[in-house]
Amino acid sequence: MKDKIEKLKEEILDNLVKAKEEGALRDLEIKYLGRKGELTKILRSLKDLSGNEKKEIGQLANEIKKEIEDKFAEMKKAFSGKEKKEQTDVTLPGEKIGRGHLNPVTIVQNELEDLFISMGFMVLDGPELESDFYNFTAVNIPPNHPARDMQDTFYIDKKNKDGEYDLVMRTHTSSVQVRAMQKYGAPLRCVVPGKCFRCEATDVRHEHTFYQIEGLMIDKNISLANMKAVLETVAKKLYGEETKLRMRPKFYPFVEPGANGEVTCFLCQGEGCLLCKNSGWLEIFGSGLVHPNVLRNGGIDPKIYSGFAFGFGLNRVTQLKYGIDDVRLFNSGDMRFLQQF
Repeated sequence: MKDKIEKLKEEILDNLVKAKEEGALRDLEIKYLGRKGELTKILRSLKDLSGNEKKEIGQLANEIKKEIEDKFAEMKKAFSGKEKKEQTDVTLPGEKIGRGHLNPVTIVQNELEDLFISMGFMVLDGPELESDFYNFTAVNIPPNHPARDMQDTFYIDKKNKDGEYDLVMRTHTSSVQVRAMQKYGAPLRCVVPGKCFRCEATDVRHEHTFYQIEGLMIDKNISLANMKAVLETVAKKLYGEETKLRMRPKFYPFVEPGANGEVTCFLCQGEGCLLCKNSGWLEIFGSGLVHPNVLRNGGIDPKIYSGFAFGFGLNRVTQLKYGIDDVRLFNSGDMRFLQQF
């Protein structure tokens, strides 16, 4: 028995010297020290020996077992240290981390927010799931008004206490106008960028989900001259210092009078091209003096205060700024598109 244990010890030590990686070491540990390992079997068979022999052989077996366990532990530590060193080798080249890209609409929105903040405007937000009142009625578009047909929208299938469907996905950021008046009163300067929704047939110029930015300024003695000065500043920020602005009368239910804003085509500098349909001008926003009904709905006396409002599609001005020919690209999630900006 003694010779058998000594021979097994030599065999184990020889095999340990040959082990070159942690997996091989683990296999040897199972083979010799595992529950059914060879050394374990010998130690279990000691119970069959006589008293004196059991004491002598048992002491030797335990010494050999401890020596082998210490050797295994030493080699495990060596392998572990080696692997750790390899994992933290600072000379190895690092992994390339991809760079994120902002959507071009976000880029233009950030530029405009900075511009309006510099002019003393607040940047506000509002709910995308809006009530029929704030989305339409409060901005002078009562039920059955024909202007609602131009903003075919998504109504939510949930009735109010009067049994009416009055929750909509907002069709414009103008829905925040009255909310802002009710909260801040007058005087007031704010812009409201955000997402809007309309039931549109999508094509290269139309999308059911898009972004707008609404502007509102209310104070005493506000006139069209104030509005034109602000909008000219915006146009030059977007398309360059040489950009000119012209305004033509147009009906919008929430302003009176209303005006359609056009800027000189940045591609042809007003000479006429395919982009501007040979007119030399590009339509980018709607505007006008805030309708007295809208001021009243916001809790502001139109006999004391006046104001102007304007709004334009961020997708539209971004398309013109970067020469993008399909509005659907903004929401496509195509990284090839975003990586250009």
